[in-house]
Amino acid sequence: MGKRTSEQNEMKAVVVEQYAPVDQIGLKEIATPEPAPGQVRVRVQAASIGFVDGLKVEGRYQTKDALPFTPGAEFAGVVDAVANDVAGITPGLRVMGAARSGALAEYIAVPAAAVEIMPDGLSMEAGAAFRTNYLTALYALGERGRLGAGEQLLVLGAAGGTGIAAIQIGKLLGGRIIAAASTEEKRNFAASFGADAVIDYTRADWRDALKDATGGHGADVIFDPVGGEVSVQAFRSIAWNGRHVVVGFAAGQIPALPFNLPLLKGGVLTGVDAAQIARREPDAYARVMTQLSAWLNDGKLVPVVGKVFAFADFRAAFKTMQTRTALGKMVVRIG
Repeated sequence: MGKRTSEQNEMKAVVVEQYAPVDQIGLKEIATPEPAPGQVRVRVQAASIGFVDGLKVEGRYQTKDALPFTPGAEFAGVVDAVANDVAGITPGLRVMGAARSGALAEYIAVPAAAVEIMPDGLSMEAGAAFRTNYLTALYALGERGRLGAGEQLLVLGAAGGTGIAAIQIGKLLGGRIIAAASTEEKRNFAASFGADAVIDYTRADWRDALKDATGGHGADVIFDPVGGEVSVQAFRSIAWNGRHVVVGFAAGQIPALPFNLPLLKGGVLTGVDAAQIARREPDAYARVMTQLSAWLNDGKLVPVVGKVFAFADFRAAFKTMQTRTALGKMVVRIG
């Protein structure tokens, strides 16, 4: 099938044998995957953990992975084997990629199209934390939100992985960023990546603070990975012709929007599911990835890594992500 540069037939991986809290999930020795036709095998050096990964382990995500499975969708590492029919990717290349699952392991085999060569200056940890968050942020703000230079962008959940990405991307698109987060530590974190103003959305009068921060204008674009009641309140403060982009529901509750609000505000509610962009909008996906690569290579965009955990401590990475005290994206170092 391809050259093996490793004689090792077994590898360590996180294996979910039944849907359960992460406390009950362990590391196991399983067979090292062989690259099938069209695939490459990557020796994983870092994998990141997002909100969806936590839901999948517990069987609470909207689609269930067939048991047993290895969680983890995003990774960075070094190609160590390629199928005979793969061109343009060779063993030894540093790559970052995304898969449905399988990243929390010493090796992963994926279609060649699922990986891209990493920019030289990028660390493995940053490569693993990059793709989904920054794809989501640029697609949401550029393609869906059409954020223009000088427009006001409200980022909810601003200290999380996608929130920080939205602040950085919003700045690159010329927006003025108001970061909303629930603790002083999170607001300081958001400010350190370029937010022009910060507000505490746990306060009853937070919409007054938003009004002040936007000079009475309201938010032209709302980036919303949070959901819950705060989402409805945010839409009530949208500017005329504003765009509210729904990215997820970290608060755990899916809000219902009264239809009179879009009418009164001339506002648009639109959604982003990063997992579907490549398949449904290949042109938009190519545009976004090309722009992100250019910013990375020019050094204009430096992906934010939250906290890095050892492979043996993968449970702590999940727990930190689930406590909502997480700043940025959690990364597990494997290599």
